[in-house]
Amino acid sequence: MFELGEKFAAIALCAAVSCGVSLAQVPPATILEIDLENRVNYITDVFDVTKFATDPNVKAPTAARNFTTGIRLGDIVAVNGRPAKGTHVARFHNVNLNTAATPGQAIADTTAVFIWEQTYQILQPDGTLIGSIMAAGLGGGPSDSAAGDNTILGGTGAFIGVRGQSSRAPQLSAPRNASVTEDPANRRRYGGGAARVNLTLIPLSRPEILSTPAGPAVLHASDFSLVTAAKPARAGETLILIASGLGPTIPGVNPGKPFPSNPPFAAVNSPVDVTVNGQGAAVVNKLGWPGLVDTYRVDFRIPEGTAAGAAIVQLSAAWIVGPEVRIAVQ
Repeated sequence: MFELGEKFAAIALCAAVSCGVSLAQVPPATILEIDLENRVNYITDVFDVTKFATDPNVKAPTAARNFTTGIRLGDIVAVNGRPAKGTHVARFHNVNLNTAATPGQAIADTTAVFIWEQTYQILQPDGTLIGSIMAAGLGGGPSDSAAGDNTILGGTGAFIGVRGQSSRAPQLSAPRNASVTEDPANRRRYGGGAARVNLTLIPLSRPEILSTPAGPAVLHASDFSLVTAAKPARAGETLILIASGLGPTIPGVNPGKPFPSNPPFAAVNSPVDVTVNGQGAAVVNKLGWPGLVDTYRVDFRIPEGTAAGAAIVQLSAAWIVGPEVRIAVQ
């Protein structure tokens, strides 16, 4: 499954060297729709730290006019409709800005409930870490919805170097407010609100299928020859593409260092998808190319029923979509 014939290695090296990627170009934005459940605000309503997180029962917070602080916790359950795991953690400080302030609210030219810092830590369904995305800004006001008023500060793992903004789609149900004395070990049992958050990400780089002087670096798995007009692919055939920008692997390597040359090979830890003419193709392997830097091997099957002609192949990793290439299919 991980055969590395001399011809294949030579093609991979050629593709890596002659790759047409231009890091000076800004990759297009990617939208991540993150579904959240069990959202609870733990509001600091007492200042005796010995009482924090001690009450096993549902505990409503003591009401305050303004300037309360707290922590919001929620579960990530899906990204772009695909099941996922993870945690949303936010630290907030209420400011209650209002253009027509009532007693206790803060008079301002804008409307918002709080200012906050957020982290979305996203995992595969099996618990494998994909990466985290950090954001900050105002929340709870009109600008927190479709317009977006939270800046993406950066990310880790598959999202290293991202920037952009986050916005909140209409929430399914409001987060539950709890006293800081309530034990958060019971958060899922007692439940909380659900919502969808839209993150508009501008990645530092994106997945790209490399190129060779003869065309895209897409190979026949049977003999490692390039897919060309003279030797087209077939529907149902397993192909291998050579790519860059698929992100971290397990085992990991330091930036700028080559992937391990001996087993265990470095498997990409993010979701990797390949489409052919817009139809999902089964991904068989996804690993860092042994001995090379930021060069990956992805094995996939051309979907049955793919029409003959120039087929559009597109690669994505961690929901970040790369540019299209075209290969010949007979």
